[in-house]
Amino acid sequence: MSRLLLLMIGGALGTAARWGLNGVISAQQSRLFGWPAIFPFGTLVVNVFGCFLIGIIVAFSEPSLGRVWIKPEYRDFLIVGLCGGFTTFSSYGIQTLSLARDQEWLLALLNVVVSNVLGIFAVYLGLVIGGYLQARP
Repeated sequence: MSRLLLLMIGGALGTAARWGLNGVISAQQSRLFGWPAIFPFGTLVVNVFGCFLIGIIVAFSEPSLGRVWIKPEYRDFLIVGLCGGFTTFSSYGIQTLSLARDQEWLLALLNVVVSNVLGIFAVYLGLVIGGYLQARP
């Protein structure tokens, strides 16, 4: 199967997963989490989880980190295709801008800080867990 086709399939699967997870969380966030309905909590969860997945995938596919469990063409499928379609930083950008435009300054700032801090931490956590799993016999 060609690399481009793998990327396209991964992107489609990631997009469908993002749409589903974001929809479920957004529909229930006020009831389940107590967050205001205006805050893009579904997008936040998708981005943090996508960052975690990218960390795990890199840990399993980067030769300098140990055994390579994922071939390069499948690495592209997973990172560029699946995670690229799944993570929603374009949605994050427009939603943050909308919050600012509506003068919801605290929620806009909260979205920027929490999304970035948790996203970076999730990548780190994915790398650590992936590295730990790599080291196991």
